[in-house]
Amino acid sequence: MKTTVVSLLSAFLAGNAAAHSTFQQFWVNGVDQGTSCARLPLSNSPIRGVTGADIRCNAGTRPVPGKCTVNAGGTVIVEMHAQFNDRNCANEAIGGQHYGPVIVYITKVDDSSRDSGDGLWYKVYENGWSAVPGTTRSDDDNWGVKDLNRCCGKVGVKIPSNIPSGDYLVRAEVIALHSAPTEPQPYVTCYQITVTGGSGSLPSSGGVRFPGAYSASDPGIGVNIHGDLTQYIIPGPPVMPGGSSDTAGSMQCPATGGTGNPNPTTLRTTTTAAFTTAATTARTTTAPATTPGGGATCSQWGQCGGVGWTGCTNCGSFRCVQLNDYYSQCQ
Repeated sequence: MKTTVVSLLSAFLAGNAAAHSTFQQFWVNGVDQGTSCARLPLSNSPIRGVTGADIRCNAGTRPVPGKCTVNAGGTVIVEMHAQFNDRNCANEAIGGQHYGPVIVYITKVDDSSRDSGDGLWYKVYENGWSAVPGTTRSDDDNWGVKDLNRCCGKVGVKIPSNIPSGDYLVRAEVIALHSAPTEPQPYVTCYQITVTGGSGSLPSSGGVRFPGAYSASDPGIGVNIHGDLTQYIIPGPPVMPGGSSDTAGSMQCPATGGTGNPNPTTLRTTTTAAFTTAATTARTTTAPATTPGGGATCSQWGQCGGVGWTGCTNCGSFRCVQLNDYYSQCQ
């Protein structure tokens, strides 16, 4: 009996984890570095909350020996996928309508293969939201996550040319807002780099610390994206001078070249206890005020209900799990 219960729980967690995602691979000027300089998260589950210590580089991560060398003014690519080492572009980088902004920060450190990243972080990239004319639900608008999915999980980020040479940590982040404001879901990975050919100094203002940069009440975090937004404020400080941003819906997919690291390290596949707790407390009632969407069957991890939802509501062999009044998901 005990074995059966454990097996069922393992299957449940594995299925739910498929809706989540992780930044994994790293590219430098179009050359694939694999995961050689990534502090890989323990699982593809989101960080719970935006104010705890895990918001810096994710839960349980640790430094790795590798560093990726980047020239100041060069372009790196951070690459996200739902499953470990699955780079199949036919699969969404992060599914389940986990819409929200894509944000990248850097922090100067003495040794990126050892430093904890407790200094000041500067935003070097952001891609948030833009309205689509005629929509009444901001789920249907443009989001940074939608651009990420369209580009096979890849986002190009310019490393500012006006920063000093030396070691840095790069912090790549998606904040999924489908279950906000009750439970925003950050997905974060830190990468270890060495910048060459730099000059100048870091800005005297605009740096933030993690934790401390965000609060649950920030307008870009404590937001209901299932209504009709008229504006969206991306969390965190402005992009630093020399950084870059994209307007959601118009991001150009980054160019990629050859493979620099033919044998990237594999991700660790442990499931965190925090995810176990959250997964087992989800309510399984259908969200209120839904409009039936005909006889079509929703896909796993797709939306199946919520206030104002007019799409499909039939999950077939899956359950329609209510995450909040505005969003229910087939699980």
